Amino acid sequence: MRLPNTFLTLLLLCWIALPSRAELPWKRSVVYSGASCATAVAADFTGDGRVDVICNAGNVTRLLVAPKWTEVVLAAEPPLGLIHSETMDADGDGDPDFIGARYSPGLVFWLERPQHPLKERWPMRVVDERVNGIHGLLVGDVDSDGTPDLLANSAQPVGPFKHSLVWYRRPRAAEQSWTRSVFARGDAPGLSHYLGLGDVNGDGRPDAASGAKGGPQDTSRMGNWFAWWEAPRDPTGVWTKHLISDSEPGATNIHPADVNGDGQTDFVASRGHGQGVVWFEAPHWKRHDIHATLRGPHCLVVCDLDGDGDPDAATCAKDDRLAVWFENDGRGQFTTHVVGRDQAAYDIRAVDIDGDGDLDLLVAGQASQNVVWYANPTR
Repeated sequence: MRLPNTFLTLLLLCWIALPSRAELPWKRSVVYSGASCATAVAADFTGDGRVDVICNAGNVTRLLVAPKWTEVVLAAEPPLGLIHSETMDADGDGDPDFIGARYSPGLVFWLERPQHPLKERWPMRVVDERVNGIHGLLVGDVDSDGTPDLLANSAQPVGPFKHSLVWYRRPRAAEQSWTRSVFARGDAPGLSHYLGLGDVNGDGRPDAASGAKGGPQDTSRMGNWFAWWEAPRDPTGVWTKHLISDSEPGATNIHPADVNGDGQTDFVASRGHGQGVVWFEAPHWKRHDIHATLRGPHCLVVCDLDGDGDPDAATCAKDDRLAVWFENDGRGQFTTHVVGRDQAAYDIRAVDIDGDGDLDLLVAGQASQNVVWYANPTR
């Protein structure tokens, strides 16, 4: 049957009027509200196949159980205000545990998921108490042995590891000590923040990157930089520092990724105590603006959000109170899309919360006093 021309015309107009997948709205759901929250992570902590959330709000570490986000207090005494966190299988028993970091006095600890996580106490175990000014944690296989390790920064100008970056090898048993290796010994001044991990120079070994915000609190006057550290054959030794840029006021986040598809490792970075999201093109680290004026993009994730095979990025600006994602065309040209408004953040994670096969965004709102997640509509 041949359709009338008027019907075909209407059908075409309707198809043209439909928004692209990138422009579809991201549904917002509140996980927690009521107190300032600087960090939140997501995993199936209960073993029921659903992704749960652990956050630290009001100095209390809380498990929020999906799908109704039922609250279970994991640690309230002593009250610990956490600035960052991670999740990893810290004891090698096959389930996710929680790792938390206090800024100063420095403390890295982990909570062991028990066999019955909703009924039993989660034992607290110390990773390290000697680093100070811990702002960022990162899980990755530093020594390429097939098991996860933990990275952290020691940003404060005090203590035995001032202005340094460290990594920890996971012990074989929960009761054993974590092995600390200082890979950036004193050459990360200026109040470093978060870390990135990836093979930058193509030698098969994961390298590390970080940034330092500088500013009035930087007594060293040596901040405002992004840099990467080249891993040696023995990763327990000192790594070689390579400066990317020393004119980045408010530098906080940096992640390695092949942004333009040329086979080389570039970097995506944000100036979360200033303004702007940028990327640095390898091999000479030419800076390109992704969003030049976004204020306070303190958090950053770099991953394939729209499923087209190239790395995109997302942030939630604490000062502009705007959650956005940046769509990469595969050649390093980015389009900004709004995810949510009137939402501040200190932390953001990309994780498939609803189990539909794409990466959603989990945001811990420090100034917003909440934890929310946005469902990814792009697939």
